[in-house]
Amino acid sequence: MVAWLTTKYRAIVSTLNERSRRRWAAVEASSLGHGAISAVALATGLSRTTIHWGINELNRSSGQEIETDRIRKHGGGRKLSTVRDPELVSAIDRLIEPSTRGDPRTPLRWTSKSLRHLAEELLRQRHKTSFRTIGTILQKAGYSLQANRKTREGKSHPDRDEQFRYISQQVLRFQREGQPVISVDTKKKELVGNYRNNGREWRRQGKALKVKIYDFIDPKKGKAIPYGVYDITNNEGWVSVGMDHDTAEFAAEAINRWWRKMGRKRFPKAKKLMIAADSGGSNGHRNRLWKVSLQKLANRIGLDLMVSHFPPGTSKWNKIEHRMFCHITQNWRGKPLVSYRVIVDLISGTRTNRGLRIKAELDSGRYEDGIRVNDDELERVRLKRSKFHGDWNYAVLKK
Repeated sequence: MVAWLTTKYRAIVSTLNERSRRRWAAVEASSLGHGAISAVALATGLSRTTIHWGINELNRSSGQEIETDRIRKHGGGRKLSTVRDPELVSAIDRLIEPSTRGDPRTPLRWTSKSLRHLAEELLRQRHKTSFRTIGTILQKAGYSLQANRKTREGKSHPDRDEQFRYISQQVLRFQREGQPVISVDTKKKELVGNYRNNGREWRRQGKALKVKIYDFIDPKKGKAIPYGVYDITNNEGWVSVGMDHDTAEFAAEAINRWWRKMGRKRFPKAKKLMIAADSGGSNGHRNRLWKVSLQKLANRIGLDLMVSHFPPGTSKWNKIEHRMFCHITQNWRGKPLVSYRVIVDLISGTRTNRGLRIKAELDSGRYEDGIRVNDDELERVRLKRSKFHGDWNYAVLKK
């Protein structure tokens, strides 16, 4: 409804003066019913008070001739909050998505982000605004209310917050120096075939796609293993769709492909690469094969690799989760993933209004599962551990 009202308003707004804009909004709000005032306010940028004023004017002037001459000169009236306070939008953005500014913690990061709590925190920061204005700004910026998601993965590590701060400082340092920073992870494995995929898409009534009743794996097709690499600085991503096993060698090869196909064009003068990863899985901090694979990767691409792992129980704070993977899931909702080609195309076709672009490629290589790395092999890795939590933060230097 908001989009429809916005289109109508933009088509006629240039011909309206202040009073006629107010009364047009009042007519629309009066004809649409419950929730219409909020919708019209969002579509036009007029305040709810102005629309109520227009409704009262219409009620008073029913049956009388309406005045049409301008009552204020151009530029008159109360200025928008974002005009009076140019820093307001960026302040709100820092509270809602603090990690976009390199700071994964703020006073609201671990508490409720209700509009009233946001208004209180903004007032503390000397931004005078109301919770209704914040709601309007957030909706125009593309935010919406989200349901709960499973993000708790066990007890919090006592050094969790310190590790978040450390990662933030490293990201900012690499970005200031013009060096690449990536977030990596494996997306949920997907059955390949005509199986049900959660979500809905528009189709003619009664023409829903028919899929298999039972999700028994097809041995001829198997599962797709999407391993993602997200370029935090440039909002770009790469996904290698594997067909075999999710191993450390597969993860390192995905990073190698990102560098060859995307990374080195973006960072032609790079000397080192920062990798933010979860603490478990194929790129886990205890995974010996991960470190051995990184040594081979560092030698191949000629970069020193700085690795920082998110603490146990915090994998959902990894940038790639809420900057790339969620949009891929949204893009292929309701579509059966009938083949690897379809999966690669759907990933590559993922776009957002904030400029996210993703490239994807099928990795048909075979990666042996269960490889053991002995002490001698690990000692050959040029591993340099950081003073703070060297198990989570370390560098693998090229030879």
